[in-house]
Amino acid sequence: MSISTVRVLYIDDEENNLQAFKASFRRQYEIYTAISAIEGLRILENVDIHVIIADQKMPNTTGVEFFKSISNTFPDPIRILLTGYTDIEALADAINHGDIYRYITKPWNDLELHNSIKNAYDAYRSKIDLRNKITELQKTNDELNRFIYSISHELRAPLVSVIGIINLVKMEGLYQSSGEYWGLIETCSNKLDYYIQKTLQYYKNSKNLLDHTEINFKELIQDLIDLYSYADKDTPFNVNIKQDVVFVGDMFRIEVILGNLISNAIKYQKSGEPNKTVNIDVEVRDYEALININDNGMGILKEHLEKIFMQFFKSKTHHGSGLGLFIVKEALNK
Repeated sequence: MSISTVRVLYIDDEENNLQAFKASFRRQYEIYTAISAIEGLRILENVDIHVIIADQKMPNTTGVEFFKSISNTFPDPIRILLTGYTDIEALADAINHGDIYRYITKPWNDLELHNSIKNAYDAYRSKIDLRNKITELQKTNDELNRFIYSISHELRAPLVSVIGIINLVKMEGLYQSSGEYWGLIETCSNKLDYYIQKTLQYYKNSKNLLDHTEINFKELIQDLIDLYSYADKDTPFNVNIKQDVVFVGDMFRIEVILGNLISNAIKYQKSGEPNKTVNIDVEVRDYEALININDNGMGILKEHLEKIFMQFFKSKTHHGSGLGLFIVKEALNK
């Protein structure tokens, strides 16, 4: 955009000042003038203004008050305040709240005001460019997430077939017929399925949609225990659930949180522990559910406690994807 198409609105209750401003800058900018804040607001509603200049001392309102009144409806134009007197408190308040970009004393110096308008327009362009780039980045990120989600779904179909074939091999007693090969295939398939499931959880959790559903914690937790204990039937669960009231919440995210924690409680048991155990206590109240999950597994090193919710963090003793607890934290935040 050339400098001649920079649109400047000047609001002042003194006609002489408006005429002088127009005479000085009409060849450099596209000038709009208003004799009052109300007239200035009408212009803003009909013209895409880049820079607004307002006199501080006007009848019925001040320049600072006018800028504050349009901060939500017209956030983009850059604001310059003209003041013929020093009102430090009003200026400090306006600057601190981001309502003005710069203030200039009256009578103004043409060169100073010209440079201020140019700099203000540069700030305007930077703001718009940043917003456009953020929008473009969000669009790209959404497309990437949709692509990952689609690919993950496509990968799951043949993977489920492979796992189904392994189960048939077990049913027919042929699991040991080829040495360790079937076991290696099963291990790799389960690991790939785990990563795909975590990817799908991450994608779904990143969406802002909330699912308000009636939740029966007894049924939900039992289903999750059955789902995740297939690989280790030796870990006993002590489940204590007190739910005498209806609980409505985000079913998907609560399931993600509990599923990851129950899965970890099973996965990270001590191999030589003779009395493996996982305790799950839930107390449902009118407006909250208190959930406690603990186990006597290998635990977490103290130096890792501040890192366990970081994406892709893996400790030397825990061989996971580094996504589980990150997803739990994200789900809790949402």
